[in-house]
Amino acid sequence: HLQWEISNINYTSSTRLKKIKRKFLVSPNPVVDKYTVVFQVGKIIVQNKKNNVIPLLPALNGCSFPCFLWSPIGGRCTHYNAPLIMGTLVGDRVRCPIHGACFNVKTGDIEDYPGLDCLVKSFIICCSQSLKLTKRMKEMCTVNPDVKHIILLVGGGPASLVCAETLRQNCYQGRIIIVTKDNLPPFDKPKLSKVRNFIQNSILLRQHDFYQQHGIEMWMGKEVVSVNSADKVVQMSDGTSQLSHPETCPLQCPGSDLKGVHLLQSYADAKEIHASSLGKRAVVIGASFIGMEAASYLSDKAASVALVGPTKYPFENSLGPEIGKMTMEEKKVKFVMNNKVTEIRGENGKVIQFLLTNVADVFSAGDVASFPLTIRGDQRVNIGHWQMSHAHGRVAALNMLNKPTTIESVPFFWSALAGKSIRYAGYGEGYTEIIIKGKLEERKFVALYIKDEVVVAAASMAFEPAVSRVADLLDQGRAITKTQAQ
Repeated sequence: HLQWEISNINYTSSTRLKKIKRKFLVSPNPVVDKYTVVFQVGKIIVQNKKNNVIPLLPALNGCSFPCFLWSPIGGRCTHYNAPLIMGTLVGDRVRCPIHGACFNVKTGDIEDYPGLDCLVKSFIICCSQSLKLTKRMKEMCTVNPDVKHIILLVGGGPASLVCAETLRQNCYQGRIIIVTKDNLPPFDKPKLSKVRNFIQNSILLRQHDFYQQHGIEMWMGKEVVSVNSADKVVQMSDGTSQLSHPETCPLQCPGSDLKGVHLLQSYADAKEIHASSLGKRAVVIGASFIGMEAASYLSDKAASVALVGPTKYPFENSLGPEIGKMTMEEKKVKFVMNNKVTEIRGENGKVIQFLLTNVADVFSAGDVASFPLTIRGDQRVNIGHWQMSHAHGRVAALNMLNKPTTIESVPFFWSALAGKSIRYAGYGEGYTEIIIKGKLEERKFVALYIKDEVVVAAASMAFEPAVSRVADLLDQGRAITKTQAQ
């Protein structure tokens, strides 16, 4: 039989697809005219017994079994290719269970981040071939030399890239300039603390020809040292930047400038740390996500790894002491907790709504921005994370184009610890209690963070898609009470 594979389905109920599949797998396959629909794990096979081209959509639309809206869209997240069939579906939106990206199952468009591309939606079926579904980039215009307007984006992170793409997707044809002190165009920065030894082009978010095609100027290896907002003039220099960089805080202690002391911010930093740590003794300062990921990466490459942190356990302030204690089971890392580095000795040697600032025509997005968080009653927060930076870029671009848009994203982030992935959604600052389901010792659990008798955040390990489901409920404004969590 000829076979065509459809990787994902949208259906009118919010019931998980696996439940639907189980229902049909215990009964004969439903038959629609001359076509047989076979349910298998992660896909549906449409078989034609006459070996000719199937008018797929008309045939399926006339089916007599429960009312489905069939949407032939890509079944894998465009961020890291995770299977969306394991995610959560609310209305017309499916959320990736791994990193929280959201897609519209009717259009395939990306609606929340991380990631840049949409899902392919195709109604074309080729004889004797499977329906191959890959990423889809939204249509974008390019620069028009006759448009005498410039938008300058300071910083080479995802906020700038998503902002630039959103501007082009919305028919902005003026000049767009991205200024970055890195020697690369925007790249996948979270990989720096997880993998060091990689090919440069493999971490680029967009390849070099993308920027040429869409008229986005990349000014690399440059820093902004002053901004005259009245005259709208930005001064560049190859010297030290006068702008804050909140992602990584440089050490403020004697010896921090010694050879062998590295700050992890760039691709070059990651390569240097990898090369200089091989077979050497390494000390990682900082016991949160980046520090723990760096220690885990180096544990089988350096001769020894020690991690220094100011709290009793890693992640204590963000994930709580119970989960923090569990992460200290990494036997290849020596933990030196409740300590701060005071000296290194060596040898030889304000943002308002819509991301508009209080300065006209100046917007703030990404790690530098404090913004009103919807799920916490518009509490002003600063969240320096990859997913939120994507969202900021989109919102800033739309507001630059006089399309008032607020930030509605639910914070969602992830980390890799000793070969296991941990996911987190929400905003747990100030939590007063943690309810844990599952078993920490087996590294299979979900932790619910309680404040004012409701769940404000969740973390999980090997418990998908629990965190995605919590994110969906927070996104809908539906409170999960402490009683329900118990």
